[in-house]
Formats: sequence, C-alpha cells, structure tokens
Amino acid sequence: MDAHSNPWTKVSTKKIYDNPWIELEEFQVLTPAGTPGIYGKVHFKNKAIGIIPIDKEMNTWLVGQYRFPLDEYSWEIPMGGGPLEIDILDSAKRELKEETGLSATKWTNILRIHTSNSVTDEEGFIFLAEDLTEGKTEFEETEQLIIRKLPFGEVLEMAMRGEITDSLSLAGIFKAARLMNL
Repeated sequence: MDAHSNPWTKVSTKKIYDNPWIELEEFQVLTPAGTPGIYGKVHFKNKAIGIIPIDKEMNTWLVGQYRFPLDEYSWEIPMGGGPLEIDILDSAKRELKEETGLSATKWTNILRIHTSNSVTDEEGFIFLAEDLTEGKTEFEETEQLIIRKLPFGEVLEMAMRGEITDSLSLAGIFKAARLMNL
C-alpha cells in the first residue's frame, strides 16, 4: 500500500452551504474498505493567519474576544483570515496592525498548520513578529477586542493551564517557546 495514495473514492459531491467565508460540501464516497459512506468538508475561503509579537523585553500581546461559535470568551494570539490570493506575510502584517496597532520590521514564518483536518481544509500560518513599533488599532466592525501585553512566559503558563484553548494560538505559543528555548 502506498502511504500517499488516496484510499477514498468520491461518488458524488453536493454543495450544501456557501457564504463569503466558508463553503460546506457533502460527498457520497466509497470508504477505504469499499463500503458506501458520507463525508462532509468545510472549505475555508481564507488562510488562518496568527502572529506572536515579541518585544525586546520578551513581552507579547494577546487579544480577547467573545467567540460566537463557542459561546464563550477566548484569549488568543492576534489572528485573522488572509485572502487566498494575497501573500500570507502581507495578511499577517495587516492583522497585527488591525488588532494590536503594532508594526514589525522582522518577520519569521514559524509554523504551517491544518486546524482540524478531519472536517476542514483550513490551512494556517503563524509568524513571529519582532522589532515592534506601537501604533493605533484598526478593528473591524465585527471585532470587540481587549488587548493585553504580557510577558511571554506568563502567556506560555496560561496555555499550559488551559486558559488559552484556540488551536492556532496554542500551536504558535508552543512552537515559539521551543524556538526561544523556554
């Protein structure tokens, strides 16, 4: 068996739902065992972009907001959607400025991630942003954010205690900690 070959057979595809951000498709399939089945996929129309800004004192910024799908408040790294046709670094720069007012002169792409690959094709990227300059935020109309500047070590502890649950944030925080030997 070739580990890279697709053992699934698509019999038919039906678009169930479509809006400017996502599309939901339903597939009638033959499973790897050859039996009939059904599969659903959420297609995201943007890349997930996350940023971990780090200043010279090893502080970072978290963004807090109420997340409608979860029906709960969430602390996260600055993040947002980057249109598929736009360079991911350009999207990262825009999101950091919008949500924190920060600009950075040093950018490092530290991670590529699939956010939930059993049901979605969403692809995410996380950047480390350094050499920061503070400025004014530019929130979108859908955002009501609280911004917190914290020592990165404290943010890492928040992640370890389960106070941060967003997958993009956790992956980025843990990868950045590893890269900084924390």
